[in-house]
Amino acid sequence: MASTEAASPASPALLAALRRAARDIGAPDDFEPGVERPADPAHGDLASNAALVLARALRRRPRDIAEDLAARLDADAAGLASVEVAGPGFLNFRLDDGILWRGLVASILAGDGWGRTRAAAPEKINVEFVSANPTGPLHVAHGRGAAIGDAAASLLEWTGHEVCREFYVNDAGRQIELLGRSVAARLAEAEGREAEIPEGGYLGDYVADIAARIAADAAAALPDPSAPERDGRLADLAAALLREEQEADLAAFGVRFDRWASERSLFAEGQVEALLSELESRGGAYRADGALWLRTSAHGDEKDRVLVKSDGSHTYFASDIAYHLDKKRRGFDRAIDVWGADHHGHVARMRAALAAGGVDPDFLEVLILQLVTVLRDGAEVRMSKRAGTFVTLRELLDETGPDVARYFFLMRRAEVPMTFDLDLALDTSEKNPVYKVQYAHARMCRIFERGGVDPAELAVDEAELAALRRPAERRVAKTLLRLPEVVAGAAAARAPYQVCAFLDELAGAVNAWYHEGNVDPAARVLADGPARRARLSLADAARRTLRQGLRVLGISAPEQMWREEEAS
Repeated sequence: MASTEAASPASPALLAALRRAARDIGAPDDFEPGVERPADPAHGDLASNAALVLARALRRRPRDIAEDLAARLDADAAGLASVEVAGPGFLNFRLDDGILWRGLVASILAGDGWGRTRAAAPEKINVEFVSANPTGPLHVAHGRGAAIGDAAASLLEWTGHEVCREFYVNDAGRQIELLGRSVAARLAEAEGREAEIPEGGYLGDYVADIAARIAADAAAALPDPSAPERDGRLADLAAALLREEQEADLAAFGVRFDRWASERSLFAEGQVEALLSELESRGGAYRADGALWLRTSAHGDEKDRVLVKSDGSHTYFASDIAYHLDKKRRGFDRAIDVWGADHHGHVARMRAALAAGGVDPDFLEVLILQLVTVLRDGAEVRMSKRAGTFVTLRELLDETGPDVARYFFLMRRAEVPMTFDLDLALDTSEKNPVYKVQYAHARMCRIFERGGVDPAELAVDEAELAALRRPAERRVAKTLLRLPEVVAGAAAARAPYQVCAFLDELAGAVNAWYHEGNVDPAARVLADGPARRARLSLADAARRTLRQGLRVLGISAPEQMWREEEAS
């Protein structure tokens, strides 16, 4: 994955100071100290295991090395209030208050740029996701892929990459033929003629819906039922209608693509045949048993793969290779594909195929999504009224709304199976993770409305912010300043769930600070006193950070919510 510079508060200065201290005690010239946030905030704001890493090279006890590093570290230059040695040789750092106050001011001044950083080496990246066959409605697993693919693309854009969101339409091959024959059977049934769905065909009620729409369209110009081209015409019409439906469902989910790529166009433009000829002429493909095989075993695959079967038909692998090589020809530095769990075994062979086609296999990066189980009242929801065998994305959106569905899909790691709990999704209290974050944002907005204060006119300075002395206030300040770091890390890891975890933590800190005013009126943001302007600035920074975090995930940040408390 592409390396991305984290934008942690004071980390560049701290890292530079640590490097200088390490060189002073004899560390190798290429030594790069690591700095991270401790799991327990009581241990400090940042921590480093540099001494433990250097122990072998310096042949000294880690704690002795840590003591030396602490003594030589320029705390002022690093922006630190204190440095402590802990355990076997960990270094714990506490940031100087000035770092917090400067960071708060900077977060407010950054406006819509807050949270954005620039990757060390920006790339032109193609992110392909969903790519469902145009043979049926989108289901909840497609929804998970849509949410994660779109959020990953957004994270990459927020860190300076040029991104193209792409949907690959598999509009060629046997599944399209089966769709046409399935629709033909439904049309025959509607006309009172005997018909049978073909083996492997599509059985959901949506096929009858599509057939009825085609029959009612005077412009469809259907051939006579006995005409051999009828099934093909039906397949084209049905696939076009289903693709339109998929696009509408994705738009309702807040997902839009820059490009819809057609598998059929790869054949029509001759790209597949050109690829096969080139591979065979270069010796990368060979003929055996009447079929054309790709030498993927020469590039790490477990065996060679068929490109053209003995009956002359192409495998999906042939067009998939042509499609990915086309991405490279279009000038992308990297292709990120979001695939379902059933495609896990396809990763190695596709990378091997790229190598056989003369492309660095690292050009392709694949995010594998595990399955989604939908629960209601603790029991699995197994089928859709329309699709017959699965819950559609549209049905889920109609029930939960796009914000809830998207957040639920994003808040879990892509590589682990997820349970979509409808009972929790429909809960409008703070037990619902997305509402917890949105309520926190609405509370901060409501403060300014109730106080009649325009945040743009605060213009608070660093000296005034020093009035923020309560632990709850400082916790909010320290947490919100991590947004650029979190976005950069999530982009580098292609892991939107990390932003959800951050938002949950920040919302918890903001809500605790807000509710503290219900217990102690002097702690309320709008309470009179020398800290009032500082508290308002902290509320403004929190509001902006929650909004930006939701925004990068494609989730709305409402300024008012119906369950909003009256205390301020």
